[in-house]
Amino acid sequence: MRKLFPRPFSMAAFLAFSLGVFALAPRFASAQEQSEASRKIVSKVAPPYPDLARTMRIRGTVRVIVVVEPSGKAKLTQVVGGNPVLVKAAVDAIYKWKWAPASQETKELIQLDFHP
Repeated sequence: MRKLFPRPFSMAAFLAFSLGVFALAPRFASAQEQSEASRKIVSKVAPPYPDLARTMRIRGTVRVIVVVEPSGKAKLTQVVGGNPVLVKAAVDAIYKWKWAPASQETKELIQLDFHP
């Protein structure tokens, strides 16, 4: 005969998971709001168009998430889209950019378009 009630361990695990989701949900929401805030860019360096891309007639957009230090320097980059032939030029240029100072690190989404 089959039991109608779940095992005690399964029920306890489900309750712990549910409580964790509800307790942490406001923290995740505030983290997303901070990442959407855009800091003012003080100086930009245009990425050079790579010779290989020019030869192959590659065009497109590179999307990069940048962690910006409070001082305004790029600390870390994560490429989230774009042709690999164009990525290095984009990331190298972004590390030369300068943002306005802020009280804490921020995440910025940068899109660079490459057209010959």
